[in-house]
Amino acid sequence: MVDTKKEPPSNRISINTATAEQLAKSLNGIGMKKAEAIVSYREQYGRFTELEQLQEVSGIGSSFLERNSAKLKL
Repeated sequence: MVDTKKEPPSNRISINTATAEQLAKSLNGIGMKKAEAIVSYREQYGRFTELEQLQEVSGIGSSFLERNSAKLKL
């Protein structure tokens, strides 16, 4: 399970509502292409129910989750 207790929820970005631009601007190691892939995945499969589901998006791995866990929320 990804540790999401490092920052208050208000400082986190929602992977279920953020635009590709917001994701690319807010997260480390992600550009517009990967941010757009996250949004496309969400539109195709529905809302994320856990942060680990991001790894199902092409180009997103466990190291991305580790770097950004404190910035992410559902």
